[in-house]
Amino acid sequence: MARPVAFWQKFGTLAQMAQASVALLGFIAILFQINEIRSNSRETGARQVYLGYTDLAFKNPQFSSPDYDAIKKKSKNEQVQYESFVSYFVYSCEEAIAAFRDKREWQASCDHDLRAHLPFLCDKNAADPTYLATYGTQTQNWIKTSMAQAAVTPPDCKLRKS
Repeated sequence: MARPVAFWQKFGTLAQMAQASVALLGFIAILFQINEIRSNSRETGARQVYLGYTDLAFKNPQFSSPDYDAIKKKSKNEQVQYESFVSYFVYSCEEAIAAFRDKREWQASCDHDLRAHLPFLCDKNAADPTYLATYGTQTQNWIKTSMAQAAVTPPDCKLRKS
């Protein structure tokens, strides 16, 4: 003879499935939160690095709008300062462009500022081809494409007037 099934036995499996579904949804929500936190953190870091570059440019206008031929004639210390300035600029753009892929204004800002530094980057790359390898592939391609568009090529590495 069949025993009568108690209410909790009949619906216990359904409750367990509901509990498992809620736990799964909670886990998925946590994954989305972690991704959002990571994205926000990267954006914040990129903004801070770019603001650092902006501050450096404000304090060193001779480097932010350079006369590269004049810088080449100056002391070794000033040449090294300019190289560090450009490295910091390229790094800040690399971070900003990676963090804000869907916001074209960051790329446009970096494109605008890069143009003034193309003669240096051309000279540096011609003298030391491993220099650009210190940046990511996308950044290397960005710099090389910008040099090609501006017709900045060795050996003279001059910026075309436009």
